[in-house]
Amino acid sequence: MSDLTGARGEPFTMEVERGKIREFARATKARDGAYLTDPHPVAPPTFLSSAAFWATPESSALDPGAINWARILHGEQEYVFHGPPPRAGQTLVARQRVERTYEKQGRRGGTMRFFVIVTEFRTPDGELVAEGRSTVIETSQAAS
Repeated sequence: MSDLTGARGEPFTMEVERGKIREFARATKARDGAYLTDPHPVAPPTFLSSAAFWATPESSALDPGAINWARILHGEQEYVFHGPPPRAGQTLVARQRVERTYEKQGRRGGTMRFFVIVTEFRTPDGELVAEGRSTVIETSQAAS
Protein backbone atom coordinates (compact mmCIF):
# COMPACT_ATOMS: atom_id res chain seq x y z
CA MET A 1 0.00 0.00 0.00
CA SER A 2 1.33 3.41 -0.85
CA ASP A 3 1.32 5.56 2.27
CA LEU A 4 -0.84 8.61 1.72
CA THR A 5 -0.25 9.94 5.24
CA GLY A 6 0.21 13.69 5.07
CA ALA A 7 -1.48 14.13 1.69
CA ARG A 8 -3.62 17.30 1.56
CA GLY A 9 -6.47 18.52 -0.56
CA GLU A 10 -6.91 22.07 -1.73
CA PRO A 11 -8.73 24.41 0.69
CA PHE A 12 -12.37 25.25 -0.03
CA THR A 13 -14.77 27.80 1.39
CA MET A 14 -18.06 26.93 3.07
CA GLU A 15 -20.71 29.53 3.86
CA VAL A 16 -22.72 28.65 6.96
CA GLU A 17 -26.21 29.55 5.79
CA ARG A 18 -29.31 30.07 7.93
CA GLY A 19 -31.64 28.22 5.56
CA LYS A 20 -29.28 25.26 5.27
CA ILE A 21 -28.99 25.02 9.07
CA ARG A 22 -32.79 24.98 9.30
CA GLU A 23 -33.10 22.33 6.56
CA PHE A 24 -30.41 20.18 8.20
CA ALA A 25 -32.03 20.49 11.63
CA ARG A 26 -35.42 19.49 10.25
CA ALA A 27 -33.96 16.59 8.28
CA THR A 28 -32.28 15.28 11.44
CA LYS A 29 -35.42 15.92 13.53
CA ALA A 30 -33.65 18.44 15.78
CA ARG A 31 -36.29 20.44 17.62
CA ASP A 32 -34.15 22.97 19.47
CA GLY A 33 -35.30 26.49 18.65
CA ALA A 34 -31.65 27.58 18.47
CA TYR A 35 -31.51 25.78 15.11
CA LEU A 36 -34.88 26.87 13.77
CA THR A 37 -35.91 30.36 14.88
CA ASP A 38 -32.79 32.31 15.83
CA PRO A 39 -31.81 34.89 13.15
CA HIS A 40 -28.20 33.61 13.35
CA PRO A 41 -28.78 29.98 14.38
CA VAL A 42 -26.03 27.80 15.70
CA ALA A 43 -25.15 24.88 13.44
CA PRO A 44 -26.08 21.41 14.76
CA PRO A 45 -22.93 19.42 15.64
CA THR A 46 -23.09 17.16 12.58
CA PHE A 47 -23.94 20.04 10.19
CA LEU A 48 -20.31 20.14 9.09
CA SER A 49 -21.00 16.93 7.14
CA SER A 50 -22.65 19.18 4.56
CA ALA A 51 -19.19 20.53 3.71
CA ALA A 52 -19.06 17.73 1.15
CA PHE A 53 -21.44 19.79 -0.99
CA TRP A 54 -18.99 22.71 -1.00
CA ALA A 55 -15.88 20.66 -1.78
CA THR A 56 -14.39 20.26 -5.24
CA PRO A 57 -12.59 17.17 -6.56
CA GLU A 58 -9.29 18.95 -5.82
CA SER A 59 -10.37 19.32 -2.17
CA SER A 60 -10.05 15.60 -1.51
CA ALA A 61 -6.91 14.51 0.32
CA LEU A 62 -7.28 11.10 -1.36
CA ASP A 63 -5.90 10.96 -4.89
CA PRO A 64 -8.72 9.55 -7.06
CA GLY A 65 -6.30 7.08 -8.66
CA ALA A 66 -4.92 5.80 -5.35
CA ILE A 67 -8.04 3.91 -4.24
CA ASN A 68 -10.86 1.92 -5.81
CA TRP A 69 -13.96 4.08 -5.16
CA ALA A 70 -16.28 1.12 -5.92
CA ARG A 71 -14.93 -0.56 -2.76
CA ILE A 72 -15.27 2.33 -0.32
CA LEU A 73 -17.17 2.20 2.98
CA HIS A 74 -17.63 5.00 5.51
CA GLY A 75 -16.33 3.59 8.76
CA GLU A 76 -16.55 6.32 11.38
CA GLN A 77 -17.13 10.06 11.82
CA GLU A 78 -16.49 12.44 14.70
CA TYR A 79 -16.35 16.20 15.20
CA VAL A 80 -14.22 18.12 17.67
CA PHE A 81 -15.04 21.78 18.31
CA HIS A 82 -12.36 24.18 19.51
CA GLY A 83 -14.84 26.76 20.78
CA PRO A 84 -18.47 27.52 20.02
CA PRO A 85 -19.96 25.76 17.00
CA PRO A 86 -20.35 27.81 13.82
CA ARG A 87 -23.35 30.11 13.37
CA ALA A 88 -25.24 31.29 10.32
CA GLY A 89 -23.37 34.07 8.61
CA GLN A 90 -19.91 32.64 9.23
CA THR A 91 -17.52 31.65 6.48
CA LEU A 92 -15.31 28.64 7.05
CA VAL A 93 -12.24 27.57 5.12
CA ALA A 94 -11.90 23.79 5.12
CA ARG A 95 -8.98 21.59 4.20
CA GLN A 96 -8.57 17.81 4.29
CA ARG A 97 -5.47 15.86 5.17
CA VAL A 98 -4.75 12.17 5.53
CA GLU A 99 -3.82 11.75 9.19
CA ARG A 100 -3.10 8.04 9.11
CA THR A 101 -3.33 4.92 6.95
CA TYR A 102 -3.26 1.29 7.99
CA GLU A 103 -4.35 -2.18 6.88
CA LYS A 104 -6.30 -5.02 8.48
CA GLN A 105 -7.25 -8.49 7.37
CA GLY A 106 -10.94 -8.62 6.39
CA ARG A 107 -13.39 -11.24 7.70
CA ARG A 108 -14.40 -12.20 4.16
CA GLY A 109 -10.78 -12.54 3.13
CA GLY A 110 -8.48 -9.98 1.65
CA THR A 111 -6.95 -6.87 3.08
CA MET A 112 -8.87 -3.73 4.01
CA ARG A 113 -7.12 -0.36 3.77
CA PHE A 114 -8.11 2.36 6.25
CA PHE A 115 -7.64 6.09 5.71
CA VAL A 116 -8.23 8.51 8.58
CA ILE A 117 -9.10 11.86 7.00
CA VAL A 118 -9.14 15.06 9.06
CA THR A 119 -10.95 18.11 7.76
CA GLU A 120 -9.97 21.31 9.53
CA PHE A 121 -12.55 24.11 9.56
CA ARG A 122 -11.02 27.54 10.12
CA THR A 123 -12.15 31.15 10.04
CA PRO A 124 -10.80 33.17 7.09
CA ASP A 125 -8.13 34.58 9.44
CA GLY A 126 -6.94 31.05 10.32
CA GLU A 127 -8.57 30.36 13.72
CA LEU A 128 -9.37 26.64 14.12
CA VAL A 129 -13.13 26.24 14.69
CA ALA A 130 -13.61 22.48 14.35
CA GLU A 131 -12.14 19.26 13.02
CA GLY A 132 -14.02 16.45 11.35
CA ARG A 133 -12.34 13.05 11.54
CA SER A 134 -13.57 10.39 9.14
CA THR A 135 -12.43 6.83 8.61
CA VAL A 136 -12.69 5.63 5.01
CA ILE A 137 -12.31 1.90 4.35
CA GLU A 138 -11.33 0.35 1.05
CA THR A 139 -12.36 -3.29 1.00
CA SER A 140 -10.51 -5.92 -1.03
CA GLN A 141 -13.85 -7.04 -2.49
CA ALA A 142 -16.72 -4.93 -3.74
CA ALA A 143 -19.13 -3.96 -0.93
CA SER A 144 -22.46 -5.77 -1.09
